[in-house]
Amino acid sequence: MSLQDDVMSALKTAMKAKDQTALAALRAVKSAILLAKTEVGHQEELTEEQELKILQKQVKQRKDSAAVYLEQGREDLASPELAEAEVISQFLPAALSESEIEKVVTDTINSIGADGMKDMGKVMGIVSKKLAGQADGKTISAIVKKNLA
Repeated sequence: MSLQDDVMSALKTAMKAKDQTALAALRAVKSAILLAKTEVGHQEELTEEQELKILQKQVKQRKDSAAVYLEQGREDLASPELAEAEVISQFLPAALSESEIEKVVTDTINSIGADGMKDMGKVMGIVSKKLAGQADGKTISAIVKKNLA
């Protein structure tokens, strides 16, 4: 079953349950998928990797918005954003722990013979591809910096 089918079935369930938070989040995901499909130069169906990127982007937007709201002391606006991020996260593969990410980073550094911060770009590119959808870029970047320093 494709991501769009999963989202549609979850959308129907949310409608029946009258869950407004889930409805808003799922409608945003559906909209993002449709926009990606209709972009110039895209094929009819999205690859699994493209779908994951869309989901990650949606979750990141919600979390960033919530962080800004919390900075401004607007708990009332932050909580729905975090709830929506949680709904969207259900469609992402399980996130890896920091120790698992560190193992992948260490293996990559050893395999390409990276030494020092000058090789950070190479390591980041390889690790980001390996861990697509399983870890966010900020976490990967911090771990790569720590291991290359």
